[in-house]
Amino acid sequence: MRTVDAAGLPISDDHPPRIMGVLNVSKESPYDPSVYDDPGEAAAYVDEELIDEGADIVDVGLESANKKFEVLSAEGELERLDTAVETIESVSGDAVFSIETRYHEVAEAALNRGFDMVNDICGFADPRMPQVCEEHDVAVGKMASPPDLERPGAVEDVDDIYEALSLNGLTDKTIVDPAFGGWSEEKTVADDRETFRRLREFRGYDRPILVSINRKNFLRSVAGRDTEGALPVSLAATSMAVERGAHVVRTHDVAETRDAALIGAEFARDRARTTGEVSVEELDVATPGDARRHLDRVGGDPAVAGDAVARVFEFDGLDPEELGALRAAAAGTGVHLGEGTASNGSLLVGTPRMLAAAADAASGVTEGLDAALAVLDPGE
Repeated sequence: MRTVDAAGLPISDDHPPRIMGVLNVSKESPYDPSVYDDPGEAAAYVDEELIDEGADIVDVGLESANKKFEVLSAEGELERLDTAVETIESVSGDAVFSIETRYHEVAEAALNRGFDMVNDICGFADPRMPQVCEEHDVAVGKMASPPDLERPGAVEDVDDIYEALSLNGLTDKTIVDPAFGGWSEEKTVADDRETFRRLREFRGYDRPILVSINRKNFLRSVAGRDTEGALPVSLAATSMAVERGAHVVRTHDVAETRDAALIGAEFARDRARTTGEVSVEELDVATPGDARRHLDRVGGDPAVAGDAVARVFEFDGLDPEELGALRAAAAGTGVHLGEGTASNGSLLVGTPRMLAAAADAASGVTEGLDAALAVLDPGE
């Protein structure tokens, strides 16, 4: 995993998770605690509620992302930029300041006036955005989006989200964001949950991952909470996201999110890494889908993904005929069958590809065994 330098702030596996606090200078933004249109009040909020609470990055939004509001033009965003610039000039604390925009001209104006990085919520739908970021040598968050400046994040299927992040390429300092939230009527909580389950796949881009999950509906609906009551579910998901490989967490609740992110980082599995003339990194691969993304990146054979992870299944209640079928299937496919001595339980160990082959080989003996073998489907 490469390290992205965001104005001196390193972001990667080798550094703590970074917290991105949120400031909105748009009156129509839905979450009141972060909305200010007076630069002095906004600066005080940034110092006291964001930086003092542990924010490494402050993301400044010029308009609401709520789909019920009209999208501002670049000119409309530029009219609000003065307030954002006056705010960051009045902040006494130290942080990386990010401008949230979809327009290259707004990004360029902000970078020329003191901002340190860009958070592009339309994923380079403006094809000049990556050029601007490269010319200024700044980090840029790239949120998955259709190639449409009016439809940020409105991609439903995980595979399509992954492909959307390829739109107009990646800079050397790109941070990828899979775009959680109800950006369109078509995108459902089930879509977001599937994206979260498969979050490790986005590490296949070899870029840090940014997640914006704070108080999102796909989490609230699990516990039946409204926005005000959704902090606990957000914190639980934050720890999980960091454990699954997220590097930047965007939030309105900085202190609490920082703590949750540190817990996720503390208990994430250590991955072997070494650098030198020959560098080695153990990739964070938990499913064939994770492996497939990395194989795509290096141009490897995607068929290898089925052998990239091992799975273990325990069978109980096998009769002699069924156990014999499993023995024969294991012998012919390379799967290991560990037969219990203290009970009737047996462990079947192998890669998804091998297990699928074993399931085929052992099928047809009894209906009960066939039903059990159906669990061995490799899936993602």
